[in-house]
Amino acid sequence: MTDKNRRFFYNLYMAAFLLYLLLPLAVMSGAAFNDSKLPSIYPWMGLTDRWFIDLWNDDTLWTSFRNTILVALAVVVLAVPIGTAAAIVVNSISGRTRSVLYGVMVAPILAPGAVIGISTILFWNKLHVPTGLHLSALGQVSYIAAFVMLLVLARLQSFDTNLEEAALDLGATHPQVLRRVLLPHLYPAIGAGAAIAFFQSIENFNITLFTRGTSNTLTVYVFSKVRSGITPSINALAFLLIVTTLGLALIYEWRRRARVRVEQAREAEARRAEAAAELALIP
Repeated sequence: MTDKNRRFFYNLYMAAFLLYLLLPLAVMSGAAFNDSKLPSIYPWMGLTDRWFIDLWNDDTLWTSFRNTILVALAVVVLAVPIGTAAAIVVNSISGRTRSVLYGVMVAPILAPGAVIGISTILFWNKLHVPTGLHLSALGQVSYIAAFVMLLVLARLQSFDTNLEEAALDLGATHPQVLRRVLLPHLYPAIGAGAAIAFFQSIENFNITLFTRGTSNTLTVYVFSKVRSGITPSINALAFLLIVTTLGLALIYEWRRRARVRVEQAREAEARRAEAAAELALIP
């Protein structure tokens, strides 16, 4: 196969892959603007914004959305420190203890969400803790912390432990080494872990369904609407979430490229300064 044919099939595959991913989102978003009581784009009944108005006036949905954000923030606050600490501990030990601790931390990822939800209720009921959003956050942390641990643990593989030893030799205390040497190296992984924890919590359904008590979250609310009769106002909500996600992704990419340009400019300036210094030393 020639390079031209290989490039053609590669582009064809990428186009089909992107179409497979984006076409359902486009259809779902289009239904938010169709003046039909059914969430579809066929038959097209005309352009309308009524579903966005219904979405704005749906107090139950906005209460569920607020609850979802509050639970997600609580999960981030709890899961990030737990996952980061677990990664540091796992990375600092070896042998069978490391394998056992690693397996214990990763096991919740492999368990079905319904099992975690039921287990959470049974455990906290023994301590006479009622169901509610606080229990949803605790149940989600039990497995989301493992994602944070895996990200931080992967980042730790590139950390030079000699830096810690050098800092200790220079008189730094262990908390200072943690705060000024180790954590700055882990910040990218911690930030990624916080983002994953936030979005994993938002889309969680099984654990929240069992532990929420009488409160609603966004996923549970959408599930109840599907059972009772979904309207295109859900499509309007999905469209707003897609636009927000794409906007945040574009902002992140713009800032990343700006940082890359700044770093490249600094490196170029450093090379020019080094070259000028070398020229100055030439007699």
